[in-house]
Amino acid sequence: MKAMILAAGVGSRLDPITRTVPKPMVPIINQPVMEHIVRLLVRHGFNEIYCNTHYLAAQIEDYFNSHEVGATMHFNRETELMGTAGGVKRVAEEKHFFAKDETFLVTGGDDLTDIDLTAMLQFHKSKEAIATIGLTTVDDPSQFGVVVLEEDGRIQRFVEKPAPGTAPSNLVNTGVYLFEPEILDLIPSGQFHDFGKNVFPFLLEQQKPFFGYKMNTYWRDVGNLREYRECHDDFFQHLLKLETTVPQTGEGLWIGEGCEIDPQAEITAPCVLGPGCKIGAGARISDKSVLGAGCVVGPGATVAHSILWDGAQVQANTHIERCVVGYNCKVASDAAIFDGTIVPPDPVDKR
Repeated sequence: MKAMILAAGVGSRLDPITRTVPKPMVPIINQPVMEHIVRLLVRHGFNEIYCNTHYLAAQIEDYFNSHEVGATMHFNRETELMGTAGGVKRVAEEKHFFAKDETFLVTGGDDLTDIDLTAMLQFHKSKEAIATIGLTTVDDPSQFGVVVLEEDGRIQRFVEKPAPGTAPSNLVNTGVYLFEPEILDLIPSGQFHDFGKNVFPFLLEQQKPFFGYKMNTYWRDVGNLREYRECHDDFFQHLLKLETTVPQTGEGLWIGEGCEIDPQAEITAPCVLGPGCKIGAGARISDKSVLGAGCVVGPGATVAHSILWDGAQVQANTHIERCVVGYNCKVASDAAIFDGTIVPPDPVDKR
């Protein structure tokens, strides 16, 4: 089956970590968030995937062209943003990607979920729907498309990002969509068009068979730094199930190959150490910390409840807590940083 991942956005709400990395490439437990999405799709039979790109597009394209993820990956770089629906329409017209007689999936490249796509597809088929969207409940629906359902799951009302306190329900659009090919006939060619603002209201207006599938599994919008840190906590609390490239070596402990850990260092679960990390004498790693590949924590340094991307260094006698340290960044010795974000000044590749 075929799927399309929408990965052209900038991810401004995740600033500053998206100044140098596109949002779909932000690592979650040492793998890009989009890789987790791709592997979910593959597990449910979606093994041919198109992805639209725009911001720092080469990082996405180069990564998936050089890593085996179990799917055939294609890319369409947008020089001008076309919107969620416009991007799908362009791939349909220019790349002839979608089959004329097969249901296809569209999802974002920056949300985490373990939704049962097989069950959602069965629901979609049983309702003979032209469109089905995955739904979940949230405490604050003002940042999402809000849905009101009829008893049979048909969507009665759709409100895109209502003002705080005005939402008709707390059931929201997760950005996971199943479509029949005729949906493409409802999207104009060559112009910006959005599913939430344009296509879905039109489906309701025309009384098309438009349904919502209420998921009972994990979903989180990795929309800001707080959400980014919390999804790592969710992994350690067994709320989020992810395939990891780092082997589990003990209860709550994942340590990659080639790590050099001084006998006097203290590693307290739960935490993840990617391959090739070096931990100095008297260093302490604790409290749901995640270290990427090749990280260095110097003698006497402490890393608590923090996320270090590949190649990051925390030098001797420094304490960091609730921090995110970007690729290959160095935190100087004899310092203490709380609730900080350290990123490189510029992306390596601005294509």
